[in-house]
Amino acid sequence: MPTRQRLLTKSRFKTALGCPTKLFYTRKQEYEDNSSTDSFLQALAEGGFQVEELARMEYPKGVAILGKDYNYKALAERTQELLIQENVVIFEPAFLINGLFIRVDILEKMGTSIKLIEVKAKSIDSTNHDSFFNKKGNLGWSEYLYDVAFQQYVIQCQHPEFKITPYLNLVDKSKRATVDGLNQCFKIVEHSELRTGIHKKEGLTKADLGDPILCNVNVSEEVNHILNTNPLFDGQPFAEVVTLFQEHYRKDLKIHTPIGKHCKGCEFKNDNSTNTSKSGFHECWSEQLNLSYERINSPKTWDIWNFRSSGKLIDNELYFIDQLEEHHINHKPLPQEISTSERHWLQISKPNAEDDTPHIEVEGLRDDMKTWKFPLNFIDFETTAVAIPFTKGLAPYEQVAFQFSHHTVYEDGRVEHTSEFIDVHIGFFPNFDFIRALKAALEVNEGSIFRYHNHENTILNVIRRQLLESEEPDKEELIVFIENITHSTGNSAEAWCGERDMIDLYQIVKRFYFHPAMNGSLSLKAVLPAFLKESEFLKQKYSKAIQDINLTSKNFSKDYTFLRFEDGFTVNPYKNLPSVYKNFTADELDNATTGLNHLADGGTALTAYAKLQFTEVSLQEHNALVEALLRYCELDTLAMVMIYEHFKELTDA
Repeated sequence: MPTRQRLLTKSRFKTALGCPTKLFYTRKQEYEDNSSTDSFLQALAEGGFQVEELARMEYPKGVAILGKDYNYKALAERTQELLIQENVVIFEPAFLINGLFIRVDILEKMGTSIKLIEVKAKSIDSTNHDSFFNKKGNLGWSEYLYDVAFQQYVIQCQHPEFKITPYLNLVDKSKRATVDGLNQCFKIVEHSELRTGIHKKEGLTKADLGDPILCNVNVSEEVNHILNTNPLFDGQPFAEVVTLFQEHYRKDLKIHTPIGKHCKGCEFKNDNSTNTSKSGFHECWSEQLNLSYERINSPKTWDIWNFRSSGKLIDNELYFIDQLEEHHINHKPLPQEISTSERHWLQISKPNAEDDTPHIEVEGLRDDMKTWKFPLNFIDFETTAVAIPFTKGLAPYEQVAFQFSHHTVYEDGRVEHTSEFIDVHIGFFPNFDFIRALKAALEVNEGSIFRYHNHENTILNVIRRQLLESEEPDKEELIVFIENITHSTGNSAEAWCGERDMIDLYQIVKRFYFHPAMNGSLSLKAVLPAFLKESEFLKQKYSKAIQDINLTSKNFSKDYTFLRFEDGFTVNPYKNLPSVYKNFTADELDNATTGLNHLADGGTALTAYAKLQFTEVSLQEHNALVEALLRYCELDTLAMVMIYEHFKELTDA
């Protein structure tokens, strides 16, 4: 088999934009690559391929260039054959010249006039959009616009006679679907010869789609700015940067990019020195800073929670937390509360002093808890926002609330999984049934309501707006309920703060609790293990079966134990969740979705919902995914209960 050409493709060009060194590591099996995720799951989560197929429907006579990217020459030759025509629309045309290779989403040719159309599942409001330049004249959306600029550059190199007008084809949030079941016209299938992996509804026509929800945005001004001034590379000629990338990639030479905050998101990173995969991240840092593998693994300055000065300090060669001193973070403590700067200092000073104990502002926490009213209600939502609406009347990326869990804690210590809601019916808008169920669940008592962070308040604000625009017969009483348990966000035309406005448990943790084991994160998934590490109460209670503790559950068996131990340490309960497909045979597993075996975070939960909406699944897999979603959401609210119980343990001592 002949050796493949080392061509600079548009995906490799985009990889190099943030860090040119990455060109050396890309597509090499010996290097760890954390960006190599399951493409099917990614398509489910993002919906980008569905948007691309929807965009193609605007061109019924378009011709698709089929074939894998590594057939560079054949794809390019087929494209040139089609371009001989005076007028033609081509899907995925290929251009190959001077070691550069691109495929364009949609190309429309009329004589020598070319429309270069790059389809993105990103959204804008076309009624308010003027330009991607901000008020200071700086260019936004750089990643996407550089992508288009590279495509235009390559086509122009091959066809200088073409007059090219570049466009971004985007989702238009100002539009609404005018037909039901629009998303079901573009089903994602796991095994397909098409790059998009989309199966279009049989006999689908443009007329079936209703009014367009996508729009073409002319980006000539922005692309010309990139080609002429190249702002990301300090004015270095665009052609020179392309040649630099192409030559180094062709010769397999490394471009040495200075260490900086951009390293934080490096996908070529492997913290385990004994792993068989090499770490490009460690290789770069070792070559430039002459540091050992272990030293490079030390906590970085960028790991400090919500620390906006980290980039500046890293530029001054203060890469690691243990290099920082108090003056670097402008430390300003507050009485009976952990200020942001004090949290920064705790994250620096405790590891430096080898102190792994928590810092708790007990008096402030106790005073706050005195205002809470029993019974306490803990709620968590699972929601999604998809590019192509489920039902008529919805805008793209309309928030859809499909699930909630609700735990209640009584003053005598009883904990009940009181209620839950889930609706995964295909093509059904569940938000109004969701809010009716939530209202019924929370109006049985007048106790305090807890959420974790802003999501639940934001979603309820969205549902309030949806109700205002609806013709639901009970919308007034539902709006009153929402206003009673929320406060208005900046997007609301009116201002309110309800008598039962939900208490944000995230803010309680932020104000009163710090633990080094949280590694600077305040997410529920980081906070819970830290609490379990410290709390004797939680260890004793949740290491017992449900039937042996003062707890009820709707989705776990009575003999289920939430907390187990390995080598004397508690195991995160999310890692202990049952497998989605635990009772499946080998043949049944072959027909199930890879990558969804363990629902343990919000991302996989949304992907599971998308799987249920966008693909054909067996009844057995459908039921398994629903059960997994119910268990996951129940654990989210139980985790909030555990946080409360540890707070009570601390303040009662």
